[in-house]
Amino acid sequence: MNTLNADLHCHSVVSDGTLTPEELAQRAKAQGVELWSLTDHDEIGGQARAAAAAAACGLDYLTGVEISVTFLHQTVHIVGLGFDADNAQLHRGLQQTRGGRSQRAQEMATDLARVGIKGAFEGALKYAGNPDLISRTHFARFLVETGVCKDTYEVFRKYLTEGKPGFVAHRWASLKDAVHWITQAGGMAVIAHPARYKFSANEELALFIEFKALGGKGVEVVTGSHSAAECVSYTETALEFGLAASRGSDFHSPAESRTELGSLPALPGQLTPVWQLLAERIQHARAPARV
Repeated sequence: MNTLNADLHCHSVVSDGTLTPEELAQRAKAQGVELWSLTDHDEIGGQARAAAAAAACGLDYLTGVEISVTFLHQTVHIVGLGFDADNAQLHRGLQQTRGGRSQRAQEMATDLARVGIKGAFEGALKYAGNPDLISRTHFARFLVETGVCKDTYEVFRKYLTEGKPGFVAHRWASLKDAVHWITQAGGMAVIAHPARYKFSANEELALFIEFKALGGKGVEVVTGSHSAAECVSYTETALEFGLAASRGSDFHSPAESRTELGSLPALPGQLTPVWQLLAERIQHARAPARV
């Protein structure tokens, strides 16, 4: 089961990706993905499209979302998998979380104007398929388009991060809220790409202890942003806390993503894959009939 080519973390135009849910399903299938999940930021409006597209190309599917939470003054992402996409409480919670993005984006644009970059809000808005989900990624694409930076990696070295022009902190949902919304909707909460957070050892320990106590069940061990050493480290963390392991590329765009859908190494064999615990939540698709 650990060798299943599952990709349970990627983004579409519904949040900050550049491909539609349908294009992502087709790309995942072409790349050999066997189990797929679309995990747009704080939004499940693309779930019906993603599930239908997966079924159409013979790809098994798990519902997904990536929820932004504030923990110890940092933004942490919690992936939800296998939930009921029609759950009213989950919809309400995500709507509340999305609510502050537009005001934050206006403040980001004002700060960029302070250093001579004009029209950033309108420029970023062009890239936001969903205006309610305007984000740093959309601003980054505007800065590349206008020649301020050569690529999005340069953007995040010079702008939009703490201490740099254009950075505006935002208070997201609490960890408790995010885990609750996911689990009460029948899904599993998973800590996304844990190596990306700038926590001390004690702070990271606090995150895992609280997450587990709240009912969190999984952690991304193999991801597009983890090194081989980090995969080993979070394998140990998963075993220590009794967490299931997830795997996902965090794919956003063919032009921007360093990791292609379905291209990650397998989960280490001693771990319990999240899909094993979510077996009853998988939407199985029959292979397309041959013409």
